[in-house]
Amino acid sequence: MTSGSFPKPEHDHQRCVARLVRHAEQLCIKAGVRLTVQRLAILKIIGSSHKATGAYDVLEVMAKQGQRAAPVTVYRALDFLISVGLVHRISSLNAFIACHHSHGSNPVQLLICKACGGVGELELPAVTRALKEAAGKAGFSVDEPVVEVTGVCAHCCAA
Repeated sequence: MTSGSFPKPEHDHQRCVARLVRHAEQLCIKAGVRLTVQRLAILKIIGSSHKATGAYDVLEVMAKQGQRAAPVTVYRALDFLISVGLVHRISSLNAFIACHHSHGSNPVQLLICKACGGVGELELPAVTRALKEAAGKAGFSVDEPVVEVTGVCAHCCAA
């Protein structure tokens, strides 16, 4: 994948969430891991927007839906969802975004729109290689080469 995924604001988000759920179920079956009801509920909350969502935002939505969960429960579910590649952590925002693509263990570059808060993904192996190579030359070993880039998406530029 080389293009960021910034869907049009008027796109059918219900179809988007339904695809995410199917993708999650298939991925978990293939990986031999359990997608519990609570993990799925948290994934749906994170996936209900293409904007970054914080853990406490998840708790707030769950409370509105009549579900009670402790912060540690949400963080454990998020750790699981990250580990299987269904969610990305956005360190700069201390938030999360659902991953709508299969890129396995390949690192991604996250494009964060500072106008609307939307987040798109890029998967450019050349960027990852260049980053690791440059870090290695500097005597640094890269653990997680996630790149977060802020700017303005095409929808906000046009507005």
